[in-house]
Amino acid sequence: MRFEKEIKHAKDHFEALIREQLDRVKRLKDEGDWIDYSKLKPIIIGIIGGDGIGPEISKHAKSVLKFILKDEINDGKIKLREIKGLTIENRAKVMKAIPDNILKEIKSCHVLLKGPTTTPRKGDKWPNIESANVAMRRELDLFANIRPVKLPGKDIDWIFFRENTEGAYILGSNGIEITDDLAIDFKVITTQGAERIIKLAFEYAKKNNIKKVTIVTKANVVKLTDGKFLSMAEKISKKYPDIEWDDWYIDIMTAKLIDPSRQSQFRVIVAPNLYGDIITDEAAQMQGGVGTAGSANVGKRYAMFEAIHGSAPRMVKEERAKYADPSSLLRAVVMMLDHIGYNEKAKRLEKALDICGLYEKKIILTGRDTGKTGEEFANYVMETLKNPELNKKWDKYQDK
Repeated sequence: MRFEKEIKHAKDHFEALIREQLDRVKRLKDEGDWIDYSKLKPIIIGIIGGDGIGPEISKHAKSVLKFILKDEINDGKIKLREIKGLTIENRAKVMKAIPDNILKEIKSCHVLLKGPTTTPRKGDKWPNIESANVAMRRELDLFANIRPVKLPGKDIDWIFFRENTEGAYILGSNGIEITDDLAIDFKVITTQGAERIIKLAFEYAKKNNIKKVTIVTKANVVKLTDGKFLSMAEKISKKYPDIEWDDWYIDIMTAKLIDPSRQSQFRVIVAPNLYGDIITDEAAQMQGGVGTAGSANVGKRYAMFEAIHGSAPRMVKEERAKYADPSSLLRAVVMMLDHIGYNEKAKRLEKALDICGLYEKKIILTGRDTGKTGEEFANYVMETLKNPELNKKWDKYQDK
């Protein structure tokens, strides 16, 4: 029989993956309640620099965080803990997406503020280890990736709920090359995984009096996995009769997000992992680029907040790291503050970032010496936060 050896190897490989996923489903069925941050003292915030420009922008985010949480840190309500070593060099040395000692430190925190990390790709100098982000989402069960995008002038106010732990990425490094001519990857959707991300999106809409939820799949072609995701949305929607829901296929959704006649009609958008990755980057680009958007990765026990752009090794190589824009990570700080219960501080920082980055623009960042440094921008934000007239200034810009 031709390829008997290759087929036997593929069967064994696939069986191991199935057993692993069935065990994961069991854990999902047994998961506990959401963490209550109001009962924690201190709330431990881990700060991870990451790779490339990550340590530079993380340094500025930490400065702003210490500034806005000065009283809480002094009172012992908040503790900042710097976690070093989640670099591509260390990960390659031990051939793990997250070294064991770093993972232990990470799990000793309640929430994380993380700079970008390098993901090796074919042809570069690093071994083919898994993405640190994908591994962290799995290890901490950060099942919801939440990204807001706003363009007031175009009446765009979107919030994306991207499923983080399943789909095309969960087994992204566990595909199999059957022969030199045939490679197969795998996609996973579970009832429990689809249910919790879709329910979280509907709950957000309900809490914020939003009347529309949109589901994104390719269920007309990817019938079983995407079909399960879509059928779960239909089931959950029945529990929220006051919220309208619709569904779009990923290909046409990418077009409708830039359609002026349609884009303002979307509000809460839910998608499996790969599709969510695509449309959130598209949306961030419309807002001003991936450097302007923050991201939340949320689970019931842990939460991680990060910039959505990459580690930009070229900027480091060209000695331009100090000119990197920290806005994306500072937007992530806004989301983190809101998540742990400091809602007013989150709103104040968001307004300061709007004033500094969208309206006044006294400090312009170009990524080069033609503009200002990230440190100068962070100082500009902190000076704006000090202004007792901040709210009035922000309101004035909204009236224009």
